[in-house]
Amino acid sequence: MQQKEPRRSNRERSDATRTAILDAARALFVSRGYAETATPDIVAAAGLTRGALYHHFEDKKALFRAIVEREARDVAATIEQLAGAPLPPREALLAGAAGYFDAMAVPGRVRLLLLDGPAVLGVTEMAALDAAHGGRTLEEGLAAAMTPHRLEEKTVKAMAFLLSAAFDRAALEIDAGAARADYAYAIDRLIDRLIAQ
Repeated sequence: MQQKEPRRSNRERSDATRTAILDAARALFVSRGYAETATPDIVAAAGLTRGALYHHFEDKKALFRAIVEREARDVAATIEQLAGAPLPPREALLAGAAGYFDAMAVPGRVRLLLLDGPAVLGVTEMAALDAAHGGRTLEEGLAAAMTPHRLEEKTVKAMAFLLSAAFDRAALEIDAGAARADYAYAIDRLIDRLIAQ
């Protein structure tokens, strides 16, 4: 006698629908880009109705924002996993750098976070997402590594912002085919120069 699967709660069904929409939309945004992806294509790919999409997301931009936020959260989690171990501050920064490059190697992530994200959501909103999902970790790591030098908080914040931009630029170059080892080495040297001041 075949056993019945346990019935899923409304919350579980709702979460599964939301995830199906996010996954289908992510695949289309990566392959076609934001502008070339229409909501009917997303619901068709997810095997759902437009009503289901609009029950979970106000519009295509809100859906895109949810995808970008999920990607940013995943990047931060990868960095935290590598840099969160009890390491000396310098080694934690270098481990975090390696974690960033690992996380950004996920297919489509560079396009979503570094190309389409700023174009669709704007630089200010992307900066807020970055700050919410990892930007603070970089600031704290720099501050810890530079403790003997006692720089002002605003200076450390500016340094973290510029270092983050270097990470993003390196990820773009690696995604375009440049050797990761070259950029990883350059970022490591840059970190060493920053913290040796």
